[in-house]
Amino acid sequence: MGNPGTAPVAVVTGAARGFGREIARRLVARGHRVVITDLDEAAVTATADELGATGIAADARIAADHARVAAAAVELGTVGVWVNNAGVLKAGKVWEQSDDDIALMIDANVHGVIHGSRAAIGVMRERGGHLLNIASMSAHGPVPGLAVYAASKSAVLNFTTSLQGDLDLDGIPIRAHALCPDAADTALVRAEQGHRDTAILHSQKTLLTPGAVADAAMGLLDGKRLVLSLPLRRAVMARSGSVLPSIALPVLARMRAQGERRRVAGS
Repeated sequence: MGNPGTAPVAVVTGAARGFGREIARRLVARGHRVVITDLDEAAVTATADELGATGIAADARIAADHARVAAAAVELGTVGVWVNNAGVLKAGKVWEQSDDDIALMIDANVHGVIHGSRAAIGVMRERGGHLLNIASMSAHGPVPGLAVYAASKSAVLNFTTSLQGDLDLDGIPIRAHALCPDAADTALVRAEQGHRDTAILHSQKTLLTPGAVADAAMGLLDGKRLVLSLPLRRAVMARSGSVLPSIALPVLARMRAQGERRRVAGS
């Protein structure tokens, strides 16, 4: 078992790049002993070397991989932070997407968060800690072109808030958080930028930076707030779309047209 006297330990999944890497960078700077995971073994090793973290090749879709990561983290010390960041984005209309792409998004985005949360609770339930699940602005309302992705992130948000209720009922001193950022300039988004169905992601004038999202993540980990959406004004718009979809969908169509112009210009 880890030594409680050592620096606190944090785990960040999907941290070879993007949000995960910047969150891990900030946790290292705060004095945490950080364990980062990624499916890409070469990338996670390189990022771990860059940050001064421990890198483990792991598949967020597999419960046993989370258990293996948790065991490795406990060997380093007392785990106080766990961030489920690993996720997949595949744009497209559901009837045009492959079975494999749909399964990948649900497995990585939903099952990955559930398995990771269970592993986190297993190692933090006695001393307490913070569990952060990365959701998305798309969790709040309809997102034409990204229906499966939006559904998976809605599941992450609802799972996290429901989980906090269960933790409270059982007196487990873990605070769960869900971060819902708008579209950001990450490899995840850039990889899909050539697809017309990502147009809605470009309806804002500028994409968020991974650093801005990581800063917001740190703010959540410092407090008790359950859900944070970034930026707030877009969250208000997205939530209204969920309440009044018949009104919101035509508005989203116009936003998509605007985003398409920016997508093409940026491709």
